[in-house]
Amino acid sequence: MASEDIVKHSVHTLVFRSLKRTHDLFLHDHALPVAQDEHSEKIKIACKVRDEYDPIKDLVPVSSAKETHGQNMTSHSDRLQQQAQHPETIIQGGHPYPHAPGVPLTSETAVYPREISEAGKQRILSELPLSDSQLEAQKRSLGIVDIRQKAMASGGQERLGPKSKALVSIGGTKQQQSTALMHQRKTPSLPKPQWHAPWKLMRVISGHTGWVRSVAVEPGNKWFATGSADRTIKIWDLGSGKLKLSLTGHISTVRGLVVSPRHPYLFSAGEDKLVKCWDLEYNKVIRHYHGHLSAVYDADIHPTIDVLLTCGRDATTRVWDIRTKACIHTLTGHTNTVSSVRAQAVDPQVITGSHDCTIRLWDLAAGKSAVTLTNHKKSIRAVTLNPNLFTFASASPDNIKMWKFPDGNFLQNLSGHNTIINCLAVNSDNVLVSGGDNGSMYFWDWKTGYNFQRIQGTAQPGSLDSEAGIFSMTFDQSSSRLITTEADKTIKIYKEDEMATEESHPVNWKPEITKRKRY
Repeated sequence: MASEDIVKHSVHTLVFRSLKRTHDLFLHDHALPVAQDEHSEKIKIACKVRDEYDPIKDLVPVSSAKETHGQNMTSHSDRLQQQAQHPETIIQGGHPYPHAPGVPLTSETAVYPREISEAGKQRILSELPLSDSQLEAQKRSLGIVDIRQKAMASGGQERLGPKSKALVSIGGTKQQQSTALMHQRKTPSLPKPQWHAPWKLMRVISGHTGWVRSVAVEPGNKWFATGSADRTIKIWDLGSGKLKLSLTGHISTVRGLVVSPRHPYLFSAGEDKLVKCWDLEYNKVIRHYHGHLSAVYDADIHPTIDVLLTCGRDATTRVWDIRTKACIHTLTGHTNTVSSVRAQAVDPQVITGSHDCTIRLWDLAAGKSAVTLTNHKKSIRAVTLNPNLFTFASASPDNIKMWKFPDGNFLQNLSGHNTIINCLAVNSDNVLVSGGDNGSMYFWDWKTGYNFQRIQGTAQPGSLDSEAGIFSMTFDQSSSRLITTEADKTIKIYKEDEMATEESHPVNWKPEITKRKRY
């Protein structure tokens, strides 16, 4: 029955009703203007004069017709002095708008003067510039000249120190005083970048049959391990580059490697959801850590306590007890793949970067996120910590960003490496390196963000040109060698050019904008 009561109207009728309602709603905006009342306008002008010109209307000098026609050539200071000495010359009933046509001067609109008080006279006189004799008398009253004469007469050097703002402000006009103060302020400047020797390719190591995705250097700096898409972990001699050992056991790409500084253990994580602990004395797996629901992308070990951290495509970071294999915490909060995890000894002890464009700093004791950084606009694939400064860097295709612990305060952007950045590494000399998916490497000065070198890698002969990506990199323990793993199935080792000097490779530094540093 309800449907039968509804009256259907045509579209034309509905549109007309809508227009009628809109017209009625805004009808008052289209009404005829109301005629203005002259008496109300006069009262309005009088109120404006009182509100806006009341503090200064008594200081206006007499403006006669003779002065109006160009004979009033006295300066502003002379007029102020004349007003202070002869207050009776102030106008009596002057026009508030001398050049406003159509506003008659009546009793309602006239400006009536008041008698200048003694305080007003003193203020006018204080604004006048001091003469030379007055300046000398004022300086002598402060004892400045006497102190200088005594100091010079005694044969000693002046011990007055740098000029203070109080001494600069003695005498002179306000403009001169402000100019002197501006010269005293220190001009903000960008510090010049530290000179770093350029890096060059030293060795290319072949041996893997798939993309080399991860690398780790052992604490003794004698060998390093690499993980590859060929499901093997290979251990190489750092000095000669020769293969020492191959470890098999993963059934998919090995994405994360870390060597324990306190135990003879090597930890590996792969896309097969497995996290393994290898005993390097027996070269075999002694523990498995089960819990990840998808591929594991990165691993790191805590520097002071025996816990292992892994992260992966299930958007979680897991904290493992090395000995008991128990999952202590599952750090949840990211909404996409967690691609990088780093641990440090002080709070925040865990830092993660994710494909959800955020970085999280975690409270390890509570097992929850303490700070979430959302400055990046694209996926974050790499995070690295500076060994000298309490800072860290994160890499994304939009920018490399630097942050300060413990609250994640933003420091600066490093722009220019316009590609997908897969890895970051920094050494003790404050050299930051970023590796791109197109085979390019950019070298930066950490403190100033100056890009002092760019290297475009070439794919190994026999591989595709597209296989020039750099997947991981790390410095050795001496910070003198850079190890990169690449998509052309090779491992490349770079070192600094010993023949380079500041004259042969000068710093081409052009500061564009002043950056605030909070180190």
